Amino acid sequence: MQSNDLAQLPLRQRIKARAERLFGAWGVFFKGFLKHPVMVGSIVPSSDRTIRKMLAPVPWKDVQLFVEYGPGVGTFCRPVLDKLPRNATYIAIDTNPDFIRYLRKTIPDSRFVAVHGSAADVEDIIASHGFAHADFVLSGLPLSTLPGTVADEIAQATHRALRPGGAFLIYQFNTFTTQLLRPYFERIDRGYELLNVLPCHLFWGWKAQDESAAEHGNR
Repeated sequence: MQSNDLAQLPLRQRIKARAERLFGAWGVFFKGFLKHPVMVGSIVPSSDRTIRKMLAPVPWKDVQLFVEYGPGVGTFCRPVLDKLPRNATYIAIDTNPDFIRYLRKTIPDSRFVAVHGSAADVEDIIASHGFAHADFVLSGLPLSTLPGTVADEIAQATHRALRPGGAFLIYQFNTFTTQLLRPYFERIDRGYELLNVLPCHLFWGWKAQDESAAEHGNR
């Protein structure tokens, strides 16, 4: 948008446009946190170390569909796209329309699809894009603060949406995730990243390779 175009906008839109120009992703992220603090896990995006450690177990050459819940302003998006095969798809799901608009505007990659919707509807969302299952699902949603049974509904839906041998990757600021994943995932690996604001717990919930032979629960 040129400066003369900006002058033609109403005052509120001019302020918003100038803020986005001045602060970029940080401004959009901060605005999202103020509008929906329960749905945004942190006021500060994840560190590079957290991103590398969280994504390290993914065998990228085998990935056809990668899904993310709560992508925010895309902190993980470029690192994932840098590793994703050329013929793969990356679906990012967020309930905040400001984040979705920002992602669509700033990530011009044909593999990337930003969806305004709920993580609990992941099965319908991936099916609408032609997929039966996701290979990996990443989430930074603040699961312990979600209302009612929403967190459990997301865990169940994610387990159903994943292919056998796939994994649910979660980064959080507390250990609530372990009890959330335990009923549905065969193995739960854990990590910790101190150099993050705030220090971050990392979880990888692996779906059994053979669901018919596996019992629910963490071995």
